[in-house]
Amino acid sequence: MTTQKGDPVLVPGAAESVALSAAACLFHGFSDRSRLTIVQHLALGEHRVVDLTRHLGLAQSTVSKHLLCLLDCGLVTVRPEGRASVYALAHPEATMDLLRAAETLLGLTGDAVQLCPRYGKEQTR
Repeated sequence: MTTQKGDPVLVPGAAESVALSAAACLFHGFSDRSRLTIVQHLALGEHRVVDLTRHLGLAQSTVSKHLLCLLDCGLVTVRPEGRASVYALAHPEATMDLLRAAETLLGLTGDAVQLCPRYGKEQTR
């Protein structure tokens, strides 16, 4: 496949397309501030929904909705404990590695991410 100028167009193969889609889904799991806060708190250890609502000051419905998203993405696990459900990071070491890498990248970009006209902090209000 070429452009009108005859330059080749790079079309990712099916495997690359699937991998990129999966990566986009992974980052979407981390894209909400509340979900990211929950992930950071779960890095401290297992928690019940009631614990997270109390510690984070979020509504129970908000915490439950975001935990379900994280669970569907395979980022957290849940186990019953009596009548409660206890949540934990599914892959704590890899998750913390990713968050540390994000901090490094944010440090390198300075204010550029927050000033981004499409996704910056002015757009997330």
